Amino acid sequence: MPTPSLAFLPVRRLTLRDLTACADLSEDRGWLREEHKWQFLLTAGKAFGIDDPEGGLVSACVVTEYGPRDRPALAAIGMVLVAGRHARQGVGRRLMQYVVAEMGTTPLTLHATPYGRPLYEELGFKVTGRAEMVSGHFVPGGPELEVATRAATAEDLAAILRLDEQVFGADRTHIVTRLPAFADQLRVAEENGRIIGYAAAWPNMATHVVGPLIARDTAVAQALIASLAAHTDRPLRTDIDVRHEDLLAWVKERGLDSIAFNAVMTYGITELPGDWSRRFAPVTVAAG
Repeated sequence: MPTPSLAFLPVRRLTLRDLTACADLSEDRGWLREEHKWQFLLTAGKAFGIDDPEGGLVSACVVTEYGPRDRPALAAIGMVLVAGRHARQGVGRRLMQYVVAEMGTTPLTLHATPYGRPLYEELGFKVTGRAEMVSGHFVPGGPELEVATRAATAEDLAAILRLDEQVFGADRTHIVTRLPAFADQLRVAEENGRIIGYAAAWPNMATHVVGPLIARDTAVAQALIASLAAHTDRPLRTDIDVRHEDLLAWVKERGLDSIAFNAVMTYGITELPGDWSRRFAPVTVAAG
């Protein structure tokens, strides 16, 4: 049970002013500081946290909503963290209960580590899928991929938004329109002048994270990853839906190694909206 002092500390909304405290909390738990990602999430979504009277944060998490502003179709929960000195005192459960109540009837999703999964199951989340994290230096080779790819331009944005909403199943305008500033690369695949996929690579400490990755099929996803890799010297990292077995086998052949598995969980819905067959990787597991 939490100590009385922790039990009655208020939950509040976090803002960009809390960026350093959020990064400190990540570092406290052995995660990377990820300030670039925290800044993105704090501006694209809304965050909640509990202040430590001695300084810093006791706990924090981020919620990213999708769909109409007044009635979101889906909300993703991520970056759920509790300071090490306050671990196993019920703080994470309390913050999650607060967030679930705050979101009302909005369907929820999250990516759970094996460590966090039991808590989410206690709160009523169900496992509906799995994602495999892979990372490493991409090694080019093999047969030439006959898919045209290029850097995205401002003129592509409307088509990217239409494709993204169709595949994701909810409007992500506030995420997609931030990608040109957030990512180091944003590339599209096209056929006969029509965009059939797009992907971004954004900086995360020493790596480039590939996400989102939306593609008509595996061949298009492969071409987008190869094109992103051709324009960076950093190792790549991404989280691929395990149902995309062919893509996972291919990236491992190209030098990426399996790092971890996360459970995709939902609350209030039995499966995620959209077309999973064209949704290969999220922007980040913290945003669904």
